[in-house]
Formats: sequence, C-alpha cells, structure tokens
Amino acid sequence: MSFNLRPGVTAISEQVYGLHMTIFYICCAIGVLVFGAMFWAIFHHRKSKGAKPAQFHESTKVEIIWTIIPFIILIGMAIPATKTLLAMEDPSDADITIQVTGSQWKWHYKYFDRELEFYSVLASDMDEVNGKLEKRKNYLLEVDRPLVLPIDKKVRFLMTSEDVIHSWWVPDFAVKKDANPGFINEAWTIIDKPGIYRGQCAELCGKDHGFMPIVVIAKTQADYDTWLAEEEAAYLAKQAQELELVAMTMEQDELMSLGKKVYDKSCAACHQVNGEGLPGVFPGLKDSPIAVGDVTKHIEVVVHGVPGTAMQAFGKQLGLKELAAVITYERNAWGNDTGDLVQAKDVVAVQNAAQ
Repeated sequence: MSFNLRPGVTAISEQVYGLHMTIFYICCAIGVLVFGAMFWAIFHHRKSKGAKPAQFHESTKVEIIWTIIPFIILIGMAIPATKTLLAMEDPSDADITIQVTGSQWKWHYKYFDRELEFYSVLASDMDEVNGKLEKRKNYLLEVDRPLVLPIDKKVRFLMTSEDVIHSWWVPDFAVKKDANPGFINEAWTIIDKPGIYRGQCAELCGKDHGFMPIVVIAKTQADYDTWLAEEEAAYLAKQAQELELVAMTMEQDELMSLGKKVYDKSCAACHQVNGEGLPGVFPGLKDSPIAVGDVTKHIEVVVHGVPGTAMQAFGKQLGLKELAAVITYERNAWGNDTGDLVQAKDVVAVQNAAQ
C-alpha cells in the first residue's frame, strides 16, 4: 500500500507530485532544525549540568530574524505553487470537450461536436456489497460504460450536476473538480500513456455516495478514432430504433419482465425491491397515488423527475422500451394491479407535450 501521492500520468499530476515532495522536504528540514536545536538546548543546558537560564525581556534582532526567515520560506514555496495552480486552471485551446454531469448516483458524459452521450453506472455486483460474494480487486471502482479518451490530446471537462453537489476526482490526472447544480466548472487533462484510470465522487452526495465510481480508458489516437466511430454508429442506430418502437405494442409479460429488471437496477435503491420505500426518506410506490392514479402523471414523474427532490428525470437515462416497461411494472406490481399497459408511444406523447 502506498502512503504517498501518486505521480500520475499527466504533466500536471507530475508537477503536483513534485510540488508536494518539495514542500514535504522543506517541512522535514524545518522540523529537523527546530527539534534538533530544541533537544540540543535541552540536553546541554539542563539543570543537572548547572546551567543558569539567561534573563532577557526581548531582542529586536531575534524578532526580525524569526520574521524574515519564515517569510522567505513561504515566498519560496508560493512561487512554484502559484505556477502549478495557474496551469491547472487553464483549459484553453482544448482538442476535445466533454460535459460531465453528476446525478445520484451516476455520471453522464457528453462528447461535444459528436453524436455521443451516455451514462456511466457502478458495475460491482450488489451481492459483493451485501457480503454474499467475495469482493473483487476493483470493488466499487468499476462501471458499465467507462469514459474513453485519447492520449496526447488536451481534454476540457465541463462539470455540472442535476441534483446535489458531486465531485469528479481522478487521482492519476490530478483532476478534482466540484459538479454544482446550476453552475459549470472547468478542468482539463492531457494523458501521457494508454491505460485504465479509476476515481470516484469525492463529495458526500447522499446515502449511496460510495457507489459512484469513475473509470477512464485512455487509448492511442488510432484506437480512439475506431472506438468513437463504432460508438457513434451504435448511438445513432439506437436513436433510429427508438423511433421504430413508437409503432410497436408490447405484451404484458414482456413489459413486466423487462420492467422488473429496470426497476431493480434503477429504482430499487430508493423505493426498495418491495415498493415500500424508506419512510420519511423515499416514498413507497405500493398503493401510492402516483402508481395507481393517473397514468399520464405517472409517466411525467418518471420521465421528467420531481424538481427539489431526489426523484431524477429518467427520460434521457432510459430508452422508450425501458421507460414503458418500468412504469407498467410499477403500476402492476406489489398488488397495485391497475391493469395499465404503458407503451412507447405513451411515453413519447408525454415527452412531446413538454416541448
């Protein structure tokens, strides 16, 4: 186990590491000198040797010395620190811009000027969390879709949040920036070598704060271009497929089966597997006015969320088929039994009404 900072894989992270070590050595030298002088004085001027304490009230010369020397030391540390901080805050002339949006408890990545955006969610098995399986090496530091970036390119990050304050932190890049709702913060990096780099949310953002990891895969430019072309093609194909779903009608068994999978993955953390929620924290869906009431209102809540609460907008997080399935499941599970079958066209109608 390492007890020091990581040197990292970027020029800035190396500067930060070098600055840290320089100041650490300065502090060590000061400690050795001060404690050395103190212990030497205690030993050589102890009472058993007959030492007599000097009697004086003040010394202008000593006061000037112990003011000037710390001042010089602080200036010596401030100059390199200022240079590093200024470099860390300069995202200009970026080759790639990525919008990073935090939400409880996942990250959304959007590639500017490209047809690509996706959510990145914890991939560790919940049985590991609950102690039913042995925890793997990267426990709580693995995701279903990592952020992929090219090496040797300046990447600018635009950080924001949909709900509470998060913090996007990757130690190997020396990047740690808060994602605040309603604001945009900037950071940047240039990755020196290919690899897999892991981080996590570094802000206490709720009860599942520890389940919000970050994984970045750095590729060579050629590999990155290939990956980007494939992902864009898949994204556009999915968009076209979503439009085809509007004309489709799914049966209840298909909706309920898919809906349970989506609910367990995206909703159960708050509303619980049994639909009863956490009293006083997250409302239950069993016999709730939303789940057994007006179906259009139910769709609006799932698609657009509820401002000012922990209920997120799932309209962009889930596909039309998944949205229709999970709403159908919520309206027919745990004894709700409304008999309502929500289809993709119903979800689209609510989305269009909000535009």
